[in-house]
Amino acid sequence: MRLPRYPEYKESGVPWLGCVPNHWEVLRFKWLIERNDGGVWGNDPDGADDTIVFRSTEQTVDGRWLINEPAKRKLTEQDRRFALLEVGDLLVTKSSGSSLHIGKTTLVDEYVASLGACYSNFMQRLRVIGEFRPKLAWYILNNGLARVQLDLLSNSTTGLANLNGTIIGELLLAQPPHEEQIAIATFLDRETGKIDALITEQEKLLALLAEKRQATIFHAVTKGLNPDVPMKDSGVAWLGEVPEHWGHSKKLLDLVTSHRHAFVNGPFGSDLLTSELVSEGVPVVYIRDIKESGYIRVSEWCVTKEKATQLEFCNVIQGDLVVAKVGDPPGLAAIYPESEPEGIVTQDVIRLRLDSAKSHTGYIRWLLNSKYGQTAIDQISVESTRTRVGLGEYKQLRFFIPPLEEQRAISSFLDNEMGRLNTLAAEASRAVDLLKERRSALIAAAVTGKIDVRSSVGELKDGPLLGADRAI
Repeated sequence: MRLPRYPEYKESGVPWLGCVPNHWEVLRFKWLIERNDGGVWGNDPDGADDTIVFRSTEQTVDGRWLINEPAKRKLTEQDRRFALLEVGDLLVTKSSGSSLHIGKTTLVDEYVASLGACYSNFMQRLRVIGEFRPKLAWYILNNGLARVQLDLLSNSTTGLANLNGTIIGELLLAQPPHEEQIAIATFLDRETGKIDALITEQEKLLALLAEKRQATIFHAVTKGLNPDVPMKDSGVAWLGEVPEHWGHSKKLLDLVTSHRHAFVNGPFGSDLLTSELVSEGVPVVYIRDIKESGYIRVSEWCVTKEKATQLEFCNVIQGDLVVAKVGDPPGLAAIYPESEPEGIVTQDVIRLRLDSAKSHTGYIRWLLNSKYGQTAIDQISVESTRTRVGLGEYKQLRFFIPPLEEQRAISSFLDNEMGRLNTLAAEASRAVDLLKERRSALIAAAVTGKIDVRSSVGELKDGPLLGADRAI
């Protein structure tokens, strides 16, 4: 879509706004806000009639409502009247556990207002003056233009710090005349709606590809590649039948080499102290290095060669299988790549050195990362601060294992098939990113006057969303 520019522009004096239409006014947001209030919290509820108090968890990062199980609190009548939300109110998250969530803004519509809800003290309620459209403010606050300013105003060097009403009020923005505000909001509703629909389609495709991926892996490691082989009952209700020639189930411990330290986890306690970690030397493998896509080293810690010699029992070499003992869920497996030097594993990583005469490392990796492997691991996982598996129980896990040549064939098939599915998923993810960039750029161009959208929305009529109410 090619849209015209305005006939005349002027310098805004603000770097991130640039030039704005000649008849627009550049001002601080505080001059467009009639109420700028922090929220309330109240006490534990004691009855069914207690008040819903929205938290940041009822907001998504893109400014949409996500109201599943809102909190209910006991408020004084004064607090309830003070914090009662009305159509057109804007809620801005002031503090959160993640910088991504600071500054996200939701707009109170008729449904949300009908809940008789209030808002928490982790949020700021903005009510703009009658000359400014709340929906336009919503577009501005959820765009990168506002986020850059909030970041600078909060003096944060690592993402947005906690916000307050004063910081929010210092935002600089361009105010078009009232009718143009309606035109811009209407245009953005229509065009971002189209983009959002395309994003939804790509996200559905990503979900289908993820399902296809897991189903393909599960079928390959439980049924094999030949649909005509005789099958037998596995004796496991959720697993069903497996190929008859796969024989009895085998323990993972039976698949490793006969070496004493073929199946270990890393050193505990005083065997490896934090003070013994150094920036250069023999790399230490952590669970954060084990990804679904494979081993990707992100850790920076090493030990000296002398310390690595002391810990040789838990060394890791190219071709070994490394497994995360801790995670959500635990059990993620990866092959230690040829590009990495010999290292050692930490206490939260299991290292398997498989016997190449019994098992194919690529196949075992697919098996452990499949629904088959994950279900077995779930049955031995222990809930604590983080879900984990013990080395002893892990060694005893049993699986139906195909003959070695069949393992190789299945692994090769999955490598190729997953490569194809991963390519499709990468293309869909790239499309989502491009659509989101397009959406953000379109909003930025419209709210700063870089494009003139008035002719694209046709004749404006007052209605539920365009009239004098506070819906936008």
